[in-house]
Amino acid sequence: MQLAMRLLVQAAEIMGAPSLIPIGFAHIDACLYTGQAHVDFVRYLLEHGAKLAVTTWTNTGLVSLADPALRPEVSDPEMVSGARELMRLYAQLGCQPTWTCAPYQLPGGPEFGDHIAAGESNAVSYYNSVVGARTNKYGDYLDVACALAGKAPFAGLHTDEGRRVRLHFDCTALPEACRAGDLFPHLLGHHMGRVAGSRVAVISGLSAITTKDGCKAISAAAATSGGVELWHGVAVTPEAPDLASVFAGGETTIVTTHDLRRAHAELSTASDGPLDAVALGTPHFSFAEFGEVINLLDGRSVKAGLPCFISTSRGVRQLIAAKGWLATLEAAGFQIPVDVCTYYSPRIPALRGRMMTNAAKWAYYAPGMLGVEVAFGSLRECIESAVRGEVWREPGSWLAA
Repeated sequence: MQLAMRLLVQAAEIMGAPSLIPIGFAHIDACLYTGQAHVDFVRYLLEHGAKLAVTTWTNTGLVSLADPALRPEVSDPEMVSGARELMRLYAQLGCQPTWTCAPYQLPGGPEFGDHIAAGESNAVSYYNSVVGARTNKYGDYLDVACALAGKAPFAGLHTDEGRRVRLHFDCTALPEACRAGDLFPHLLGHHMGRVAGSRVAVISGLSAITTKDGCKAISAAAATSGGVELWHGVAVTPEAPDLASVFAGGETTIVTTHDLRRAHAELSTASDGPLDAVALGTPHFSFAEFGEVINLLDGRSVKAGLPCFISTSRGVRQLIAAKGWLATLEAAGFQIPVDVCTYYSPRIPALRGRMMTNAAKWAYYAPGMLGVEVAFGSLRECIESAVRGEVWREPGSWLAA
């Protein structure tokens, strides 16, 4: 506990925090294995009787405890066995084993105004922006220190000043066709991250973004291509009922169709053609998104032999199983893994060659992490492509204009 407090105090000094502030919840990223130091750290905590002070949920692991064949130990014995041990130890420490990068889809999480500690980039952005909770991005092992002490440095996005908008993205001039589809939040988030970097931003003209999944897409893409930990959407997110509430004037950038087309090109490293696999669910798929897949499939199956993955959390997989959708999707040729995201290395053996995804975050990371080429598209394009076995594009799309 002294170690946890020393970490917190040193972080607070670096951040210029005048004090520590109590927190009521944590979502930790330190459970994602990247080397032996991760195991040594949590073992040290357990050996010295450390106790979590707040409800603490876990991010994804490197491996799936529920679906171990996904990343077999033979693929990388040290990494896979280390990852399993790390996940076991954090459960032993008292973490709730949620193993999801989209904890905000589960009941019982933080609410508006709550001070929390989160480590996973899209979760940080979503909690700050869409829920209205307050957290900085706490990396390993500071996230665990916050959970042990029940405190965080009172600095950055915990403060009103730290949440002040620095940049305005104006989408009001975009044609309605651009803003209507599910591609829009991914492309906008990617563009926003590129321009904003780590600055707090506000977006106007988001009337088409009415779902939590659209907000999830913006949060994940902006945190990936830049370092956006908080964005406001006028009349969409809770702290921005109107533009004047969060933006007192300053830098405004007009978002154009050219910006969105460029974002699409940056996320699409592959030419269209026959597919080797499809990967959806980065961040983890929601219950509503699974319902959309069921509708788009309309009783069809993916092309025989084409690997198709939709990553999700254990909680959501239980919900779709109860609905009968899990059996339907598996019969149609989809695999629904939990506990993991699929762009990590070691590479899942089936993920190779020309891949297709609807997730900007997956499209951004996978070429470097897995050595694959990515065809980026809407959910409808991904499902239709999975059925056909080759990249299919929406006829008459504004992107092709």
